[in-house]
Amino acid sequence: MTTENTSHGSAALLDPASVNQAASRPKEDDSFKIAQQQLENAVRLIDLDPSVHAVLRIPKREVTVNFPVKMASGETRMFTGYRVQHNDSRGPSKGGIRYHPETSIDEVRALAMWMTWKCALVNIPFGGAKGGVICDPRKLTPGETEDLTRRYTSEIYSFIGPELDIPAPDMGTNAQTMAWMMDTYSRHSGRTVPAVVTGKPISVGGSEGRNDATGLGVVITAGLAAARRGTKLDGSSVVVQGFGNVGNATVRFLAKAGAKVTAVSSVEGGVYNKRGIDVQKLLDHVNQNGTVGGFREGEPVSNQELLELPCDILIPAALQGQLNAQNADKVQAKIVVEAANGPTSPEADDILNDKGVLVVPDILANAGGVVVSYFEWVQDLQCFFWSENEVNHKLEAIMQNTFAQVIDAQRRYETTLRLAAYSVGVKRVAEATLIRGIYA
Repeated sequence: MTTENTSHGSAALLDPASVNQAASRPKEDDSFKIAQQQLENAVRLIDLDPSVHAVLRIPKREVTVNFPVKMASGETRMFTGYRVQHNDSRGPSKGGIRYHPETSIDEVRALAMWMTWKCALVNIPFGGAKGGVICDPRKLTPGETEDLTRRYTSEIYSFIGPELDIPAPDMGTNAQTMAWMMDTYSRHSGRTVPAVVTGKPISVGGSEGRNDATGLGVVITAGLAAARRGTKLDGSSVVVQGFGNVGNATVRFLAKAGAKVTAVSSVEGGVYNKRGIDVQKLLDHVNQNGTVGGFREGEPVSNQELLELPCDILIPAALQGQLNAQNADKVQAKIVVEAANGPTSPEADDILNDKGVLVVPDILANAGGVVVSYFEWVQDLQCFFWSENEVNHKLEAIMQNTFAQVIDAQRRYETTLRLAAYSVGVKRVAEATLIRGIYA
C-alpha cells in the first residue's frame, strides 16, 4: 500500500504569516522545524527571493509505504517506510536509508533537506533525499532483514533510479542492504542496474574507499578545524560518541593521524582513558563483542557523560539532538566536529558559540560519504573503476576546497561556520532553481 504526497510550492507557503511561523524557535526534538529554521537563517543572510524560499522549505515528494513481511516465526507483520525527495534542481536526489525504531516522517524530511544543502555545498550534481523503515534491525534475523529490504524496495521502485533518486546506507543499513536493494530493483527492471544505489559491495559495483569515506572526511575536516585554531590533529585529545560505521572509521583515521582518542561509546555505553585508548585493542574488543561496553582499558562512561569530558575535539557520531540546551554549557571541547546528522540543537549552537567553541557543521564535516557515493555512481555509469588511492585523493581535494569556501563565506558574512556553510549550499540550489525557472 502506497500513499504519495507531491508538492512544489503553494499559495499557502507564500503567506507571510506562514513563513513567520518558522521564525519561532522550534522544539529541540523537532528535526524538520529545526531544518526549516536553519534554512530561514540562511535565506535572511543571502537575501533570497521569497518565492524560491517557498519552494525550498518543503520536500518536493514524500512517499509513505506500508507493507507486510513474513517473519521467521511464521507471523506476518506490517512495517511502515518512507522515502522523501526534497529537491532535484541540481540533479537526481540522493540520500541514505535508515532502519531504526524511532524513524519518523519529520526526521526523514529533515535529513532529506540537509542532504540537499550538503550535496550543493560540496558541489556534486545531486539533490537531497532520505528514506527509512520503522524497525529495530537488531531484533531481525538476516532473512527477515532481507525480506523487509526487498519488499520496501519494491514498494518505492517507481520513485528511485540512477537518474531519479539514488539510495545509500545509513543508520541500521549497510553494504549488504544495498546489494539487496540493487538486486530487487534490477529484477523489477529486467536488467542489472548497479547505479541505482551506492555503498554496495565492490563485487557488485561498489567503490573502493566508500565504507570509510564519511569517517575519513570527518578526520580531514577535524584537521582543518584544528589548524584554524592554531594547533594540529596530531597529539590532540579527541572524544567520539558513536561507534557505528562512521564512528569506527573516524577512530581508525584519528589514530593514523596521531590524535589521542580518550573516549569512545556505542549504544550501550563507552570507555574513557585520559591517557589515550589503544585503538587496535578497542577494535579487537568490538569485533569480538559487538559493543564498546566492557572494554577494560579505561573507565566506563555513559553516552551523555562522554559529551562533557575534557578534550580538544568532540566528535558526535550518533543520533540527532545529542548536544542540547541541557548539556551544551557543560561541553569542555574546544572544537566540535559533527559526524552525525543534526547532533546539535539551535539552543546548543548558541551556547557553544558564546563559549567560543568552533562547531564544524554536519553538512560539511560528514560530507565525505556522499562525495564518494557520487564517485561510485559515476564509476557505475561509466563501468570504469578507480583505485582507493585515487578515490581518497579526490575526496581530500574536495573536502579541503569546500572547507576553504566555507571559511571565505564566514569571513564575508561575519557569521558561524554553520550559517556560512548553509549560505554556500542554499545559494547554489537557489541559483539552479531560478535558472531552471519555477514551473507553477
